[in-house]
Amino acid sequence: MELLQLHYFKKVAELEHMTLAAEALNIAQPSLSKAISRLEEDIGVKLFERLNRQIKLNDNGKMFLKRVDAVLHELQEARRELHASNEEADKSLKLSVTIPRVLPDLISGFLQKQPAVHFKQYVHTVSTMTDKLRNGELDFCITSAPFESEDIEWQPLITEEILLIAPPGHWLETKHSVTLAELREEAFVSMNEGHGIRGLTDTYCQLAGFQPHIAFEGDEPGVIGDLVRNGLGIAFIPAVSLTGSKVEQLPVVRISEPVCERTIGAAWSSRRFLSPIAKQFQHYLTSYFHELEGKLHAITAQRMEGKSN
Repeated sequence: MELLQLHYFKKVAELEHMTLAAEALNIAQPSLSKAISRLEEDIGVKLFERLNRQIKLNDNGKMFLKRVDAVLHELQEARRELHASNEEADKSLKLSVTIPRVLPDLISGFLQKQPAVHFKQYVHTVSTMTDKLRNGELDFCITSAPFESEDIEWQPLITEEILLIAPPGHWLETKHSVTLAELREEAFVSMNEGHGIRGLTDTYCQLAGFQPHIAFEGDEPGVIGDLVRNGLGIAFIPAVSLTGSKVEQLPVVRISEPVCERTIGAAWSSRRFLSPIAKQFQHYLTSYFHELEGKLHAITAQRMEGKSN
């Protein structure tokens, strides 16, 4: 059994199409077919079911693929660790972030300490994040959705309050705090279903005994403040978003019941070797969000000044 055969097998298993796999591997299809047949002979079992020109991974193949993935992953991590020990470590960091508001300040702060680092940022669902963490396509994920997986580490970084913003002149303008149940007749501006903040706030409304009336929903967090300002409804807003200029002049109200908050954390693969620069970024995340938590408390308190119930 040769390492090249394992790479060939993995690609055929992923595509379940010999021609496409040969094209992706840049080899002739007959050569690929022979390599897979020799691998099956070496192992002593068939890994694929073949019907005419169709090829499909069978139960043996699925079992073998898990082991091959683990072997290739360990070889990849060994290469990265050796490069790091010989001062050839990659200076890039690949992030997936579901809290884009913090990204500019977070990245610029770290680049002041490590200007040679190159960041690549992506937006993914939590399930896609998990897969990409496992296969090494991401170094870290920063999200409010905690990960529940044996091979994914999850570190809470900050717990922030979720507040309300309202249009100027709205009856909430003079309120310091309200119970969520008082808002059952209000129209809300919200993110689309599937976004972490939407699922969380829908749950809080259910705890308060109502289903929120969504007057407008969309995929762009930056427009929420503009829509509220134009009177389309009120909106939930995480404390971190109070730092945005689009909500500076809008009334902000606390929710007294139920307690509304979310936890932002970082996730990474426990099977993946963390380069020196990745470890530095990991430590930086902790200090950055600790400082941010203090700033958010101060900003929220400042926005509450002058209000009375």
